[in-house]
Amino acid sequence: MIENDRPDDGVSPDEASRPGAEPESSAPLSRKEARERERAATMGARPTDEPTPKAAPKLTVVGVLGELLITAGVVVMLFLGWYMWLDDIISGTEQQAAGVEVQQQLQQEWERSEAITERPAIDNGEPVVAEPAADGEVFATLIVPRFGADWVRPIAGGIDLSTVLNNRQIGVGHYPDTQMPGEMGNFAIAAHRTTFGAPFADIGELRVGDLIYVETADGWYEYGFRGLEYVWPTYVSVLEPVPREPSVEATDRFLTMTSCNPRFSSAERIIAYAVMENWYPRADGPPAAISGLVEAAGS
Repeated sequence: MIENDRPDDGVSPDEASRPGAEPESSAPLSRKEARERERAATMGARPTDEPTPKAAPKLTVVGVLGELLITAGVVVMLFLGWYMWLDDIISGTEQQAAGVEVQQQLQQEWERSEAITERPAIDNGEPVVAEPAADGEVFATLIVPRFGADWVRPIAGGIDLSTVLNNRQIGVGHYPDTQMPGEMGNFAIAAHRTTFGAPFADIGELRVGDLIYVETADGWYEYGFRGLEYVWPTYVSVLEPVPREPSVEATDRFLTMTSCNPRFSSAERIIAYAVMENWYPRADGPPAAISGLVEAAGS
C-alpha cells in the first residue's frame, strides 16, 4: 500500500489553487482580528447597485455650432418682434401725435390767412385747390375713421423713403405727378402697410361707403370709399387722372391710396379708390363726423 506523502494541512487541492486563498487556522480568531477582517472585506467589496461614474460630455464642432445657431435664432426672433411690432407701435404713436400737431398748425395758418388769400365764395360749392408741396413738406392730414376714432396722420409731398414714408413723424406721401386735393383728377398717396408705423395697416378693412378726409389749411375734403384692387407694382395706370384710364379726361376728384400686398411683402400693390363727395371750408367748421377729433386737436 502506497501512502500519500502530501502533508495533511486541511486544505483541499481546489482551495489551495484558488487565488488569495489562505489556509485556515485551527486557532479561533480574536474579536479584534475578526473585526479587522470584516472591515477589510466590507471596504474591498463594491455594492452591486452603485452607479458607474459617467464620463463628462466632450465638446464637438457640431454641438458648438448647434448652440450658436439656436442663440442666433433667438436673437433674430427678438429683432423681428421689435421691428414688426414694437417699433410699429412706437412709430405709429409718434405719427399720430405729429398729425394732431399738424391739425393745429393748419388751423393757425388759416387764421393768419397764409393759405390762400383769394378765397372763393363759400356758397359756390367748388373746393379750394391745395397748393403743391415740396418733397418732404407736410401740407395736409389724412383722417380715416375706419382706422380708429382718433386716427390722423400727416401727408407730405413726395414718396421718398428716407424723408417721407420711413419718417417717424410723417409716414404718408403724395405722388408728385398726381393732382392735389380739390383739383379735378387723382390725388394719389402712399404709405406702408407694415413697418415704420404702418399707416395703411388696415387698408384692406375699408368698406364701401366709408368716409375718408383730407384736411388742409383751407378746409376738409370728404371722400367716399368705392373699392379695392390688387395690381402688380408696374401697373402705374392707377395713378392716372382717371385711375386705369390714361386717355380719359377727369370729371371727378379721386383719392387713390396705395400700399404693398400681401403683408410683409412687396410682390403686389393694394389700391383703395375713393371719390370726393363734399367740401367743407374751414370758415364753416369741420364735418360733423369728425368734429370731435378736430376740436380735440385744437384744445
